[in-house]
Amino acid sequence: MKNNILRNRFTALALCFILLFAAAPLPQAFAAPEDEDTVSDTSDTGSDTESTDSDSSDTSSTTDNANVIAAASGAPTLNAEAALLISPDSGMVLYEKNADERRYPASTTKIMTALLTLENVTDLSETVTAEASDFENVTADSSNAGIKQGEQVTVEDLLYALMLPSANEAAYMLARHVGGTYENFVNMMNERAAELGCTGTHFSNPCGLHEDDHYSTARDLYKIAYEAMKDETFANIVNTVQHKMAKTNMHEERKIYTTNMLIFSSYAPYAYPYCQGIKTGHTSQAGNCFVGYAEYGDAKLYSVVMGCDDQSAEYPEIAASFTDTSALCKWGFENFISKTLVKQGDTIKQIKVDLSTDTDKLVLTAKSDLVSLVPRDLDITTLTQNPVITAPESVDAPIKAGDVIGSVTYSYNGMDYGTVELVALSDVERSPVLYYADKLSNFFQSTVFKVILIVLAVFVVLYILFNLTFGGMRRRKQRKNLRSRYENSNYQRRRRR
Repeated sequence: MKNNILRNRFTALALCFILLFAAAPLPQAFAAPEDEDTVSDTSDTGSDTESTDSDSSDTSSTTDNANVIAAASGAPTLNAEAALLISPDSGMVLYEKNADERRYPASTTKIMTALLTLENVTDLSETVTAEASDFENVTADSSNAGIKQGEQVTVEDLLYALMLPSANEAAYMLARHVGGTYENFVNMMNERAAELGCTGTHFSNPCGLHEDDHYSTARDLYKIAYEAMKDETFANIVNTVQHKMAKTNMHEERKIYTTNMLIFSSYAPYAYPYCQGIKTGHTSQAGNCFVGYAEYGDAKLYSVVMGCDDQSAEYPEIAASFTDTSALCKWGFENFISKTLVKQGDTIKQIKVDLSTDTDKLVLTAKSDLVSLVPRDLDITTLTQNPVITAPESVDAPIKAGDVIGSVTYSYNGMDYGTVELVALSDVERSPVLYYADKLSNFFQSTVFKVILIVLAVFVVLYILFNLTFGGMRRRKQRKNLRSRYENSNYQRRRRR
C-alpha cells in the first residue's frame, strides 16, 4: 500500500516537472522579434550617387584612366585630377573620376560662404564695415575687389564681390558679419557641410586660401553647389558677367567682372552658351578648379573639375578647367536626353485595403513628375516596363488622399534613372465594426493570448494532479483516523453501553 502511494506521488511530481520544463521556453514569446530586412528606395538627390554601378550597364564605358566611370561611350579624356558630371533631376552620375578623393578646393570654398550668408541674412542691404582683421590673411597677390579698411559695403555687393572676382576680403567680411567671429563661421561651414552629407570635406577658412587641413571632394562640392543653387539670388549672382557695386563712403561706383571664362565673353571661341555658373578656384597647391552648371532645353547638368593645369591644350589663354567643363557638358547633352519617365498623377499600382466597407482597393499614383537624363540610344519603353515598386501589399484604413504609401524606381541594366514617391489617390474611411473585429481577431491570434492559454492549461493540470495526489492522501488519513477511533477500547465500550 505504501509503495503504491509513493509511486503515485513520484509520478505526479514527475509530471509537474515535465510541464514546468516544457513551459520554460515561454518567456521567449515575449521577446521582441528580430528586425526584418526592409527595402527602402529613396530619391535623395546627390546623396546616393556613390552606389551607381556603371560596370553592369551595356552603355557604360571607361576611358584609359582606370579611375574613370562613364555612363555612355565616347566620354572625353580630361586634364582634371578629379571630376564629376551629374544630372540633378535624378541624381544620376554620368561621369566620375576620383570623385571622392580629398583635394584642395581653392576658391570654390566661397560657394559655402555665400550659401551661409544667404541662409542667415534676410536684408541684403545691410552694410558691413571692413576691418583690419579682414585683410590679415589676404595676400597682396590674391584675388580681391579693391575694398579698403573702413569701407562700408552692402551684403549684396559683398556677395557679388565674393562670387565674381572671387574677392578674399569679401569672404572674411561676410564671415565676420554672419558668424560673429571667423572661427565661429568656419564651424558653421563644417556643420553645414555635414548636414548636406559631405563626408570628405573640412574647411579652415571662408575663402579657400591654402591650408593643409582645408579640403573637399568633387562629390561634396556638387552637394554644396546644388543646395546653393536653390536660392534664386545665388543663381542670379553666379550667372552674372559684370556687376556695378554701389558707391560707398570710400569709393565711387565701380564694376567688377566674373572669373568664369565660359560666360565672360560670348564671342570667345571657348565660350559655352549653356553655362550658367558657378565658381572658379585656383591656388598653386589646388591647381585650377571649377564648379559648373549648365542647362540645355529641359536637361540640367552639374560639373566639378579639380586639379587642372593653368593652360588648356586647345586654348592656352584659359585654364584647362574651363575646357574640361565644356567638354564634359557637351558630351553629356549629346549622349543623354531628358525624358519624362512618369507624370504626376499617373497610376502605378493598386493594393488591397483592409478595415473599410467603402472599397477593398487603393490606387497609388506618382506624387510628382520624374524627369531624368537617359542615354539617347536607350528605348524608353524598356526603362518603364518593369519598374521596381516598393509598396506594401495591403494597408489599413483610414487613408487620406496624398498619403505617401511607397515609391517606384526606374532602372535599366543596374543603372538607376530616378525614384518618385507613390501616394494614395483617394480617401478611404475606416469601418468601426471591422476595426474592432480585427482587433479582437488579432488578440485571439496573438502570442500573448496563446501564452495565457498555455499558462491556464498548466495551472489546470497542476490543480488536478494536486487533488489526485494530496486529496487522496487526505482521504486516506481520514479513514485511518476513523479506523483508529473505532478500534479504541473506550470507543468500543461506549458503543456497547
